[in-house]
Order: sequence, then C-alpha cells, then structure tokens
Amino acid sequence: MRIDIISVVPELLQSPFDASILKRAIDKGLVEVHIHNLRDFATNKYKQIDDYQFGGGAGMVMMIEPIDKCITKLKAERDYSEVIYMTPDGDTFNQGMANELSLHENIIVLCGHYKGVDQRVRDHFVTREISVGDFVLSGGELAAALVCDAIIRLLPGVLGNETSALTDSFQDNLLAPPIYTRPADYKGWKVPEILTSGNTPKIEEWRENEALKHTQERRPDLLDD
Repeated sequence: MRIDIISVVPELLQSPFDASILKRAIDKGLVEVHIHNLRDFATNKYKQIDDYQFGGGAGMVMMIEPIDKCITKLKAERDYSEVIYMTPDGDTFNQGMANELSLHENIIVLCGHYKGVDQRVRDHFVTREISVGDFVLSGGELAAALVCDAIIRLLPGVLGNETSALTDSFQDNLLAPPIYTRPADYKGWKVPEILTSGNTPKIEEWRENEALKHTQERRPDLLDD
C-alpha cells in the first residue's frame, strides 16, 4: 500500500511514522508513506499557498493551484483509489472506514489548514471527506496521522499476531471485553477465575458476554446500529 500525504506543515507528520508499529511496517516494505510539502508546488517566489477569501471574512484559504499541481503530478505517476480531505465537516471516521481503506492500493490524504481549501478542490479532486470528531484542530496533519495509523495496522504482516486486530473494539460493533495479565492476584484484586481455567470455549463465551455488557453500558448506540 502507498499513502501520499499533502501538508502545509509536513514536520508535524515525521514523528508518527518514525516509531513503533508504523515505522516497522514501513521498514518491512508493507506500506509506503510519502509526505509532500504543498509549498513545493507554489507558483511564486514567496511559496504562497493561501490567500484571502472572496467576499471577505476572517481567515485564510488554501489555494487551488498548488493543490492541483501536486495531485496532478501524483496521479500522472500512478492510479489512486481515493483522494481524502481531512476536514471537520467530513464523514466521521470509524473502524469500518479503516477496514475499507486498508484494502486500497494507493490513496492521497490532503490535510486541511487555515479556514480550509478552496471549494473547487473539494468539487473536482476530493473523493472522500473525513473528520475525526466534532472539534476543530489547527490543521489536518494530526487527524491524517490518526487515520493512517488505523489503516496501516490492519495491513497483513504489520501486527505480530494478525488476529489481534480482529478482536479490537468496533470490529463487530462491540467494545472489547476487559483484559488481564499477571499476576492473577494483586493486593487481593483477582483475575476472573474463568480466564485461568484453560477452558477455551467458556473463556470465549465469557468474553462475548462481557463485550456485550461493556457495550450496553458505555456505547448502546453501537447496538442500535
């Protein structure tokens, strides 16, 4: 899989991909992540990529021309399944969306900044708009890193145990059940006996029941879905 991220402040994206699981996935060749500085596609000597709004109003807007040049260059080199725009008014990101995107071969992620992009970018280039929640960030870089993390960890070979991702919260519209590790008794706080019984069918039944109970208590809306 290849992910191309277009950013006004690419420095914000270096750290998330330079450590832990994401770095190992890149080093193993399971995913390519390329970060593009939008200013490299600016057309004047000031590297300008934003301008004032037509009609007046506070805040700057990302210009269409540098974005067009960057996306057009990338598309001339390979086919892309999606051009994603990170924006607060996009569709709320969820596990199902991560599952779907992890099946694509090449995607572009455009990070919003300032007041956002010229609407013509959204009309003519963007195929999907994604939000990570009902709040506003300084830019789309952190949101893009979050989305990429959720996608990359699903790729075959990225996690040490590939079944781990299948038991994550939200995979089956349930939250994950409680989990425990050693010691089995700590200060009198004991692990449920069923988990140390070795009875795999009963353990799985317990986990399913606890996942359902956990979801009913914390996220009953998931059961409605």
